[in-house]
Amino acid sequence: MATFHISEAEAARDFAALLARVRAGAEIVIESGAYPVAVLHMPAPPRRSIEECVALLPADSPATIDEDFASDVAAAVDAHREPLNPPAGD
Repeated sequence: MATFHISEAEAARDFAALLARVRAGAEIVIESGAYPVAVLHMPAPPRRSIEECVALLPADSPATIDEDFASDVAAAVDAHREPLNPPAGD
């Protein structure tokens, strides 16, 4: 990921262009003089807690949380790898 350092004035001049760079994967550090004031980057992908995952299981699911649970989850993830295509932001 490329990191760009710009001044507050540059950021204010064309904020839409900064967001376009962020959407393209860049990180933008906005600085006041030599000091960073803000960092713009894509948010981390949403994650579910184990409790949320268990709550999503159907009532008749045979899933159990035991000593093999982590390896079972890893095997399931490996068997269903697909690219993430989130909806475009507003």
